Amino acid sequence: MRVFVDTSALYAILDRDDANHSRAKAELKDLLDADAVLFTTNYALVETFALAQRRLGIEALRLFTEALLPMFEVYWVSVAEHGNALASVLTANRRELSFVDCVSFQVMRDLELRAAFAFDAHFSEQGFELRP
Repeated sequence: MRVFVDTSALYAILDRDDANHSRAKAELKDLLDADAVLFTTNYALVETFALAQRRLGIEALRLFTEALLPMFEVYWVSVAEHGNALASVLTANRRELSFVDCVSFQVMRDLELRAAFAFDAHFSEQGFELRP
């Protein structure tokens, strides 16, 4: 099984006060127990790093990079994917739909990934299976 991991899941794993923390930890354990290949993008990581550093501090960022990051295969977004995602977000003309989400959708399509470990309804709107 191959699963894309969104910022919403990454951050929920880190932040004990996040409403989805318990569900995120349980889902991560289930995915690891199932030997799932977990993908994320460098864009989702930048977004997660910024949130963790600002909201939780440097130690949380250090913990993430040392303990959690090695579990994920990081996909580096191409220039073409960046451009396609930017065109998508501009065409959608929706303030609440983020550029990083559009990059994630583009990468998921390019890698033929159907499932997303995320707490963001935009993934299901785009036709992807949400986990949990």
